[in-house]
Amino acid sequence: MKMHSFFQRIGHELRAFRGATAGNVAITFAIASLPIVSSVGFAVDYSHANSVKAALQSALDATAMMLSKEASADTSSQLQTNALKYFTALFTRPEAQSVTITTTYTTSGGTQIVVNGSAQIPTTFLGIVGYNNITVAGSSTVKWGSARLRVALVLDNTGSMGQNGKIGALQTATKNLLTQLSSAATANGDVYVSIIPFVKDVNFRAGNVSATWLDWTDYGYCKNGYNTLGYPYATKSACQAKGYTWTTVSDHSQWTGCAMDRGTSAGPDPANYDTNATAPGSTASTKYAPEYSYDYCPQAAMGLSYNWSAMNTLVNNMTPSGGTNQNIGLQVGWQSLVGGGPFTAPALDPNYVYQQVIIILTDGLNTQDRWYGDGSNPSSQVDVRQQMTCANIKAAGITLYTIQVNTSSDPTSTLLQNCASSSDKFFLLTSSSEIVTTFNTIGTNLSKLYIAK
Repeated sequence: MKMHSFFQRIGHELRAFRGATAGNVAITFAIASLPIVSSVGFAVDYSHANSVKAALQSALDATAMMLSKEASADTSSQLQTNALKYFTALFTRPEAQSVTITTTYTTSGGTQIVVNGSAQIPTTFLGIVGYNNITVAGSSTVKWGSARLRVALVLDNTGSMGQNGKIGALQTATKNLLTQLSSAATANGDVYVSIIPFVKDVNFRAGNVSATWLDWTDYGYCKNGYNTLGYPYATKSACQAKGYTWTTVSDHSQWTGCAMDRGTSAGPDPANYDTNATAPGSTASTKYAPEYSYDYCPQAAMGLSYNWSAMNTLVNNMTPSGGTNQNIGLQVGWQSLVGGGPFTAPALDPNYVYQQVIIILTDGLNTQDRWYGDGSNPSSQVDVRQQMTCANIKAAGITLYTIQVNTSSDPTSTLLQNCASSSDKFFLLTSSSEIVTTFNTIGTNLSKLYIAK
């Protein structure tokens, strides 16, 4: 039954009633009450039909999502059979009759699948005016294949992550997220992920010892020169400024793979290479600085990949140690998305729309980078460098999620709050278990397919 035809029928009955001249009071009253009864009946039956329609639409949406995972491999007949199977399992309204489901899969102008459905709902009251059923219908369209996703996971591996079960929760959460992202891909290359474990340094693998994007100017150690935590001064200028002797090491064969922020020995370069993703070039300040005999080197960073097994192995091997330099994690994570130096980023295909994302999780405040801080106390100088990096990342159109795991009653990080692309992309967690649920929330947002209609 269509809505306009119902009101046409009511109007016809009223006109007929107005023109009638015979009958008695009882009959007249009965006829006069017919529009009232019909209107009440319409409200009851229409409300019921709307409830069924909502359930039908929800089932169509879920059916379309499930079919999108198999559409490219199914024949038209299989697709139709599976559509009916999925829909029947989801649509639990036994009063619906004459249910029909049709499915269309197309690959022109972007891949999409359309699922249409309709059903007849028997009426309770409207039968008295000749309407025994109300038709409800819906349609769901899932589009994919014209968008691709690239995600950099920037993960805190510092010593404090070993407390309160945080590193274990991070490993579980990250592996769950990788499963979500891999499931979202319908083909290799739809989703790429890089993983950047960070402490004060980032590990670029010792096998890259001969790479041209490394600057060995500060490769050495400060003889008898240590900061307040007993760490040796990492740069020649800092060592000599304290009156100690710097010893340059020309043998690079024992390098562990860890490198410090880009810049000069004396401090950040005026071009701020420690806060941007300019590709390393011929000048020393654009390159990454290897650090000699760094005892807290994290797991090696992995560039963009869809080797899910290798990523899981990396995550399983993460161990906590060292001080906090969120900025180098963010800068290297950004570098992994655009390529250059340690990373080769697959070229962007102009036929696709790309969403690029960085997710940083940390449990502490910045304590030390190549030039500033002692590894223990929060360093406002490192924060200043990170503020610049965050602003540059967002200006480049990259979505930035920031997560602070605060199990030690530290101050809420205003830096991380401002760093996030928007307020809903900053997460303040107070327990390790929330790491898993938060990564699941972000993964759902990233991997879900867009229901267009």
